[in-house]
Amino acid sequence: MPQARATKTLDANDRRATEFGPVEEQSGRRPRARETPWRIFAGRILVCVVPPLIWFAPLNLEPRAKHALAITSFMIIAWMTEAFAYALTGFIGCYLFWALGIARFDIAFGGFATEAPWFCFGALLIGMMATKTGLASRLAYQVITRVGSTHSRLFLGFTLVSCLLTFLVPSGAARVVIMAAMALGLMQAVGHGPGTNFGKGIFIILTYTSGLFDKMFIAGSSTILARDLIEKHGHVKVLWSHWFIAFLPCTLVTIIVVWRLALLLFPPEKTAAAGETAYFEDELRSMGRLSKMEKRGALLMLMAICLWMTDFLHHISPAMIGLGTGLLATLPRLGVLDSEDVRRVNYLPVFFVATAAGMGQVLVETKAIDTLTGVMFAWMEPLLNVHTLALTPFWTAITYHIFIGSNGAMLSTSLPPLMNFAAARGINVLALGMIWTFAGGSKVFIYQSALLIVGYSYGYFNGRDLFRFALCMTLIESVMLLPLVSLYWPLIGLG
Repeated sequence: MPQARATKTLDANDRRATEFGPVEEQSGRRPRARETPWRIFAGRILVCVVPPLIWFAPLNLEPRAKHALAITSFMIIAWMTEAFAYALTGFIGCYLFWALGIARFDIAFGGFATEAPWFCFGALLIGMMATKTGLASRLAYQVITRVGSTHSRLFLGFTLVSCLLTFLVPSGAARVVIMAAMALGLMQAVGHGPGTNFGKGIFIILTYTSGLFDKMFIAGSSTILARDLIEKHGHVKVLWSHWFIAFLPCTLVTIIVVWRLALLLFPPEKTAAAGETAYFEDELRSMGRLSKMEKRGALLMLMAICLWMTDFLHHISPAMIGLGTGLLATLPRLGVLDSEDVRRVNYLPVFFVATAAGMGQVLVETKAIDTLTGVMFAWMEPLLNVHTLALTPFWTAITYHIFIGSNGAMLSTSLPPLMNFAAARGINVLALGMIWTFAGGSKVFIYQSALLIVGYSYGYFNGRDLFRFALCMTLIESVMLLPLVSLYWPLIGLG
């Protein structure tokens, strides 16, 4: 029984839980059309106009650097407007770098030789293992049935589940699908339809936090990419455990803030929800005891989590741990995945991470990165000091992220020059990189993340609902950073 349910969940993940493809409606209703189709149309026009303008513009730049910026503008605009699929855009850009003589093949496609895409691949295998075995759903049901039956406690329960699933399912979009399947069942069981405050609160919590918690752990593809860029361009070691400990107070406070803010902005229509948790209790009861497959999956994932949390002792690369665990899961008898499961993995996130990293390598190799450094961080220099380290980069990154909708594009184009900027001015490169990456979780518009589009497609909230919640969360997060960076981080060696 658990395996059948897990297979159903996995099939849903294959169809929908992708940050790089179209979103379909899981509830049986017709898929919602894209809210702003003009953006895609405008993007396809801009990618034909802007790159040639930069290519032939009389700029005071070395030709290779200018041409690299032209191709980079194509990739950024296409990622920002979703003119093409993310991975396809990355491949086109890297091919143009190579074909037009801007960079050698080993530079243009050098991102495939970095740890980031293979860490992402390992994370996808771990996520498939969690969904196939049913462990992710079992954990979710366990938490929900223990938090209580009121609407307030269900809001808290979904927040806790989103946080805990980050350890087991590294894909934010996959977490949205897993929790949305639970939420849809709950809505149907108690009669809460789209447009109700309870429905808005639940779906905004599970959607927004899936992207936010990704930045507090080295879990999602964007944080994996950020870690790789910080290590490569900042020349510092980024430990999974150090990152986890650094944001631990913020994680705990965020759980409480998300819960209370959702209740404040979306007060449920009824004060109590007697019987809501009966749905989850029935689902948990029908799963029965842990199967042998679940036990093997739990052992493998527990091993990975323990190794990640103790990497300050053994210094094994998080990418090596993640990929190794994913590959162990494919071994006969020992693992839980077979060759058919591996074939069904969505490799597009892996390709996207690799091509985004490759773009950063080209910008560095052609010295186009120096131009970006000067333009992007010039205004920060007089404002950036020990007292403003928390806020100046945080709000700069948020502003940049509005124009660069994709997390991967935002990080790959900004982190390399940011690391150079910090090193040249004696600023703590690791602290600055972590703040910049954390700011990537603050999104106020649906287009800024494909996982937001996944959550939005269920029809339970609109753009205005997300904007209200996200803007409040962004303001609160900026306040939380002040004591975190100025008081707590120096105590753990990040001062």
